[in-house]
Amino acid sequence: MVVREIEEGVDSNSREINTIPLKQHFVLVHGISGGSWCWYKIRCLMENSGYKVSCIDLKSGGIDQSDADSILTFDDYNKPLIDFLSSLPDNEQVILVGHSAGGLSITQACHKFPNKVSLAVYVAATMLKFGYTTDEDLKDYVMIDMNS
Repeated sequence: MVVREIEEGVDSNSREINTIPLKQHFVLVHGISGGSWCWYKIRCLMENSGYKVSCIDLKSGGIDQSDADSILTFDDYNKPLIDFLSSLPDNEQVILVGHSAGGLSITQACHKFPNKVSLAVYVAATMLKFGYTTDEDLKDYVMIDMNS
């Protein structure tokens, strides 16, 4: 692994040196009506700069063939991201990047996998308190299972 060292002055009498990986693993999450394809330009630029990049198609997004009308819960919609993070080694951390409603997906992932997420980046994204529902969500039966 390629690393660089960053010096941070703690106070005038002591100094700490933190070792931070130079090349991170980014996981890019699309918004509603999107797919992993929406990241293709950024993905190419990042990979050409040496970063590891994974783009996720959420349920019925991108090339996922699921019928959008069959998705009744947020957990089901978000399952591809959760499955991906579950498959990572325990010692691997990623930077999650969510666009638009992808912000909701990365928020849930941060709560489920706090040890696998080093940073969450919200790009023009929705950022709500985890588990937040509205009257409209309840009317449409969109529920987030807080126990899973």
